[in-house]
Amino acid sequence: MSKPEQQASQDGEHEAAMPGSSRRDFLRKSAAGVGAAVAAGASAKAFTADQVNVADVTIPSIRIPADFTASLDEAPVPAKFEGRGMSGAEVFAQVCVKEELAALFCCPGNYTVINALAAAGIPAYGGRMEGSMCAMADGFSRATGEVTATSGTEGPGFANMIMNIAAANAARTPLLVLASNMMIAGDDREAFIQTGYQQPLTTGIKKYGKRLIDPSRVHEYGGYAFRELKSGIPGPVHLDFPAEVARARFKSPDELKDYYDKTQYRSTSRPCAGAGEIAQVVKMIDTAQRPLIVAGQGVFQRKGWDALVKVAEKGDIAVATSGPTRGVISDDHRLCVMAAPDALLSADLVIFIGQYCMPSPGEYRLSPDIKTIRVHPDQNDLGRNWPLDLGVVSDEALFLEALQDAVRGKKRAAWVDEIAKARQAYQAHIDETYRLGLEYSKKTDHLHPAVIGHETQHFIDNGTEDRLAVVAGGGGWTIGLFSGRYMRARRPGQMIVPAYQYGAIGPDMSMMMGACAAVQRGVGPQKGYEGAPTICVTSDAGVAYSMFELDTAAKYGLPTITIVYNNNAWGVWTNAARSARSLQMYLFQENLRYDQMALGLGANGEYVRSVEEFRAALARAWKLARDQKVSSLINCQALKEFTSPRDYPPGVSLNAEPGVGAVAH
Repeated sequence: MSKPEQQASQDGEHEAAMPGSSRRDFLRKSAAGVGAAVAAGASAKAFTADQVNVADVTIPSIRIPADFTASLDEAPVPAKFEGRGMSGAEVFAQVCVKEELAALFCCPGNYTVINALAAAGIPAYGGRMEGSMCAMADGFSRATGEVTATSGTEGPGFANMIMNIAAANAARTPLLVLASNMMIAGDDREAFIQTGYQQPLTTGIKKYGKRLIDPSRVHEYGGYAFRELKSGIPGPVHLDFPAEVARARFKSPDELKDYYDKTQYRSTSRPCAGAGEIAQVVKMIDTAQRPLIVAGQGVFQRKGWDALVKVAEKGDIAVATSGPTRGVISDDHRLCVMAAPDALLSADLVIFIGQYCMPSPGEYRLSPDIKTIRVHPDQNDLGRNWPLDLGVVSDEALFLEALQDAVRGKKRAAWVDEIAKARQAYQAHIDETYRLGLEYSKKTDHLHPAVIGHETQHFIDNGTEDRLAVVAGGGGWTIGLFSGRYMRARRPGQMIVPAYQYGAIGPDMSMMMGACAAVQRGVGPQKGYEGAPTICVTSDAGVAYSMFELDTAAKYGLPTITIVYNNNAWGVWTNAARSARSLQMYLFQENLRYDQMALGLGANGEYVRSVEEFRAALARAWKLARDQKVSSLINCQALKEFTSPRDYPPGVSLNAEPGVGAVAH
């Protein structure tokens, strides 16, 4: 019997030896003998923990405070210059309202600013940890393309956000990072607590940043922020507000510098390819036998998906998508090569459009001799990492709209046929992996990651009312790479890739809660799917960073289903396989009950070990989410050895890029 099988057997024996055991039983047994202690005359004040009777302790039901609901129902109260005047925070909030800031995700701290934003009518969500709320803001933006904000208190709260600010930067998310800061008057004095200079900490992980020091320029720098957020290549913008700026008061716009309307401090004009450049692109497409478009995040950000599909269909041009948001073309489309990796090497022309994070040759599964066009809104980035035959400076949507009129209609039957055969071959490959996964799951009484990925997508396709309504995403090492092969995006904004490029472990669950907030409100491409639950597939390592936000989901009615791959270890444990003394650093306690933790946070918890149990749990979770807005966590018990190709072939491996399950570019 193999070690994993012995573990499975021991698990079963352990459960059989503890029939009906529960936390209350444990507490009751722990309290045994207390009565005898009292009879012996022991003083009540002298009781030790082992003597106190806790068998009848009751825990109040979890409920949402009435004050919370009443606060949500409050109408916005826009600030005015008349009377007390407007604070610096209120002036900034006014800029955010006029710029239609989509949402604020924060923890208490930076009080003056977050209170002003909420009072002004910005949809605001308060949670448990600054880092995970930053990920929620990122997830909302990835699902919509809209600007969102996140906020934390100076010092520790802001520092907690760093990992997820970096993840947003890698994804080119238009994220507004707000934080309070020490008073200017306290510079160099370490006055009181939590002092620290923030801007150096975000160097390299932001597009623009500023510590505001002149109260009269607060509106001006609000304009700076949104000009950066809504122009060119998106990215995080970091503003920190010393108290002198946030609390300053103004009784007239004349007291503020550059108090202009947004039409005067930023332009909506975009670069567009000239007729000569479009003609060159058309000529290169005409010459190619197997042309391929790689539609990057810029196509999503600029909402160019309709023109993309028209261009592809007009010329039988293959399409792959890349970036932190998927679905600008359906994975099921006959020209989509996301699930047809064998076709990629045959492409003889690639057109990168809006590829903000550019790979180097060899990182994509493309021929080293392929002809290359890159369309990008920033001239400075053309030619970086990848040699070009033609570089075009243009807005992505404008380029696609021009190309759809100019490209010649052409049938490429051989190319379309090759794509179809490659898709069939890939499907056969992952079907075989699923078959092996079922075999391993039955043999060990633990769920294999291929089974989780396949069954999750199968449920979306067959167990929900509208498969297009369900936004899904996830991460983790083993489970992320396996499930990515099975999960499909069929409309813009339907698939979120939390691990994109930066590879952060932990933001998955919170990021999908942010996406869920966008779906509930029907923002951007989520319009028409209001109320639909979202699904997150993550790891036991990742869930530790975000689990407490189940409380946040419960408060705001965000119906999320989180599927946790619980393999008792960091997924990269194989790096210690040849170092016996190192292995202990990679391991967790076995069979941890994340589902019971979820119950304690007001969510539904499910613990499953077989495919039948998983299917039933998914159905229950969906019904609760759809009908009652109750979130669920499904704890899927697995084995760490499923990662290893030696123990359970094929084991884990990186997915082809670009393609389903891709995370690097």
